[in-house]
Amino acid sequence: MLAHDDANELFRGFSKLTRQERFARLQKLGVLTAEDLDYLEQGGVQNTLLAEKLIENVIGYFQLPIGVATNFRIDGQDYVIPLAVEETSIIAALSKTAKWIRQSGEITTFVDGDCILGQIQLAKVTDFEQLTAVFEQNKAFLIERANVEVASTMVKRGGGVIDMVLRRIARPDGRDMAVIHLMMNCCDAMGANMLNQVLEFLKSPIEQLTGEQVSMCILSNLNDLKLTTAVVTIRDVDPVLGERLQEASIFAETDPYRAATHNKGVMNGIDAVLIATGNDWRAVEAGVHAYAARSGQYRSISQWRYENGQLIGKLTAPIIVGTVGGVTSLHPTAELCLRMMNIDSANQLSRVIAAVGLVQNLGAIKALCTDGIIQGHMKLHIDNLVLVSGAAEHEIPILKEKLSYWLMENKRVSLTNAHQMLAEMRNASEASLIQSLS
Repeated sequence: MLAHDDANELFRGFSKLTRQERFARLQKLGVLTAEDLDYLEQGGVQNTLLAEKLIENVIGYFQLPIGVATNFRIDGQDYVIPLAVEETSIIAALSKTAKWIRQSGEITTFVDGDCILGQIQLAKVTDFEQLTAVFEQNKAFLIERANVEVASTMVKRGGGVIDMVLRRIARPDGRDMAVIHLMMNCCDAMGANMLNQVLEFLKSPIEQLTGEQVSMCILSNLNDLKLTTAVVTIRDVDPVLGERLQEASIFAETDPYRAATHNKGVMNGIDAVLIATGNDWRAVEAGVHAYAARSGQYRSISQWRYENGQLIGKLTAPIIVGTVGGVTSLHPTAELCLRMMNIDSANQLSRVIAAVGLVQNLGAIKALCTDGIIQGHMKLHIDNLVLVSGAAEHEIPILKEKLSYWLMENKRVSLTNAHQMLAEMRNASEASLIQSLS
């Protein structure tokens, strides 16, 4: 592990480096080996053998760029964060915001809870009181059978089924629905497959014991039994900026239309790390958005408050991830990304991901409260416009300069602008050539 000052020096000017220079810095930071560099130079996985094992009807790969966010210091530890993402400005905003926090504050994180949640539905219960009595009498027996017959490997690693709870839900037709919640500690695995196997295994003994019929068995992605929290604290914040950031947060906390976009900004960071590490970003998305609506109204998943020069932001969400099993163990790029962060547990990964989401959120609302989305996101979007326009290598610097000036003057820029300017450049060049020959 590098000293704090050494990491500061190696993070400095990172975005201005060439790819080879970045590789050299990352190797010096100790997050990439020579073998990792060879793998990345070759473009990652080169054949479809792995893909054939992961999904059906394989025809190839859809590749996303992998970049790294720098300047992160989480719970006193320096990180280089790998992100698989195609959207412009995410990594730039993350690195810039993390640098601000690194210089004037800190990021702290923690995880509360150990279990993931599964559900066993009994859609139409004939006698709920009888069901309750039988369930309570046999709960310990059902937990023991599940741990011995299905989850024994989890038990050996310190996990397994921990508890079961019976819920009563009123149906629209006036009858009772019963839902059994099963809590399982899955250690460093995400645990979805194991949990679903446990639920299916318990279907038969529950039916035999209760005389009721089980309708469905499935995990829940709204897991409020295991919540990850990240807190950002920044000191000596300008009062005008601090108040604006707080008001931006209150806007998202009270208006679901704003909350949707606010939370999308959070997920820009979270999803990119989930994809890079081979985790199920769809499951985490579902859980975060459902948790954001737990009060009955959809709200922001983060909150920011400013007082006496200090800005404090907090994010709490169900971020259920794994570091063993599944794609995290099968895909070499996912394994490489986990090693880059020196991840040794699922809890550590979830804490890093929560921190990234909160920092990404701060970068987004800070841009909105100061320069606005145009000067930040759209300025970087010019690179994409130049590529799509079809500009030749020698035309790119001139076209970028023209588009940047247009954006500054008009507060907007589009692909039409890029095409028009490129055509004008080429017409002027052609006219100049004809004049020189005449």
